[in-house]
Amino acid sequence: MCVLALGVAGAASTQVAAARLRQQAALESEAVQLAASLGARMRVNTAQMALPDASNPYLQFDYDAAGGDPAAPPVQCFGGADCDPAQLAAFDLYDTARIVQGAFPGGRIAICRDGGGWNAALQAVEWSCTGGANAPVVVKLGWRAPGSSAAAPFVTMVVAG
Repeated sequence: MCVLALGVAGAASTQVAAARLRQQAALESEAVQLAASLGARMRVNTAQMALPDASNPYLQFDYDAAGGDPAAPPVQCFGGADCDPAQLAAFDLYDTARIVQGAFPGGRIAICRDGGGWNAALQAVEWSCTGGANAPVVVKLGWRAPGSSAAAPFVTMVVAG
């Protein structure tokens, strides 16, 4: 009976670990898809991407779901809506923030120019960005992992430059 009990306990703990890994893999897959989708939206909006960094709405984006609901854009740019490039950028960012809030526990997303981001001492990607005109534009997306108090970036994707 003791051997059987140990076997059942081991199988149960293996199942719990597999469920956690499956959930993390699903979140990572969804994060990569969201970052790629946002990168495609940014590349299509050439008028906004051509603006200087300080005026580019995409490069000012840093949304943390812990701060509450994202601010609604002035125009909902669905289907045949007549949106100018600035309105389209505002809608893209709102739509992305809404997805981050709903799909990722304690989610956060930031877009910036970053030539580094990897902290070798911590063995992790950092939310802060190095900036610089020649640095690539990256999307950093993360969420609060079980047992942590803050969102950590899990996906960092270069989307331009």
